[in-house]
Amino acid sequence: MASGFFVLLDDIAAIMDDVAVMSKVAAKKTAGILGDDLAVNAEKASGFASSRELPVLWAISKGSLLNKIIILPIAFLLSAFFPFAIIVVLVLGGLFLAYEGAEKIYEFIFPHSHEESEGITEETFTEEEILAMEKGKIKSAIITDFILSVEIVIIALGTVIGKSISQQIIVVSIIAVIATIGVYGIVALIVRMDEAGYKLIKFSKREKSISKFIGNILVKALPLVIKSLTVIGTIALLLVAGGIFVHYIPFFHHLATKINIPSIIKEFVLGLVLGLIVLGIVNLFKKLFRKG
Repeated sequence: MASGFFVLLDDIAAIMDDVAVMSKVAAKKTAGILGDDLAVNAEKASGFASSRELPVLWAISKGSLLNKIIILPIAFLLSAFFPFAIIVVLVLGGLFLAYEGAEKIYEFIFPHSHEESEGITEETFTEEEILAMEKGKIKSAIITDFILSVEIVIIALGTVIGKSISQQIIVVSIIAVIATIGVYGIVALIVRMDEAGYKLIKFSKREKSISKFIGNILVKALPLVIKSLTVIGTIALLLVAGGIFVHYIPFFHHLATKINIPSIIKEFVLGLVLGLIVLGIVNLFKKLFRKG
């Protein structure tokens, strides 16, 4: 009886070790999407009145959690009864990621004017108008999060295809929790950087002091941090997309094995090339629909 109990404990420990290893692999695979998720949400959570930043971020975080509650059961059902669908969704998600990355690079090289987003901190707006605009930005952020959440869950699930359904549920759920708490926790710190800086400047009574110096750095660093995250996120998008194509499309897998250059370069170039192709097709359809 006692020996059976210890065998059970040993089995549980072995399963937890496997889960820890698989979770680490899944975290590495989804790191690119998490980076892009972080950049996108930092951008969407900024631009509000200081007193509204955290409430808005909390509302987006709750929406993100609800997104994952909806996505996870569907993903597990597909994995259990139609596992090939996971690979299909994974490749489609890779094309979307490649398109997003290529579009950002294209717009950087060939910039075009965008309509200015509605300001939410302007004093000319009434309280009802501000709340309505705030609600609209929250809804937009939650929709964007839903798309990114699908990608995160599917990529994480792709790393544990072939494992038991219980292991899949544990690993992917861990990644989903990290994606929600980790990303939005860091976003909260980022969007409050300037506020913390202003408080340090205000706290300082001397013209030249450490607190004022740090405060100025925090205030000036916020836009640079968001821009840096956008660049890193773009590179990560193309790397993740290229990695999906190399690992899940046999043609590109065989092609990659014949080219003797670092895999990171192969995956980036492949992601960029396919992304530009998708971007060209999307732009062509947009022009056709406009003419029609």
